Amino acid sequence: MSDVQTWIKETVTSTPVVLFMKGTAQFPQCGFSGRAIQILKACGVDNVATVNVLDDAEVRQGIKDYSNWPTIPQLYVKGEFIGGTDIMNEMYESGELQTLLKNG
Repeated sequence: MSDVQTWIKETVTSTPVVLFMKGTAQFPQCGFSGRAIQILKACGVDNVATVNVLDDAEVRQGIKDYSNWPTIPQLYVKGEFIGGTDIMNEMYESGELQTLLKNG
């Protein structure tokens, strides 16, 4: 496992809610990342840790390899890969995401 993969694993397992995104929670750099933050806020999550993949090309590629998922953003809850914005949106609309995050 590379250093980046080790760092990603440590990050997602040591923090309850982690969003790998383009930009920051305050200044998302793409619409999907912005939507992901909106969904988390709507679920009442204030303590989301965000990782700006635009800051580091190794992390940007590394997270895609780690999850075997081609797109950013990516949400992790308690070390488990949940999905991107589309999946977050579906889970939010069904109430599943709120339940997952409350139990987190």
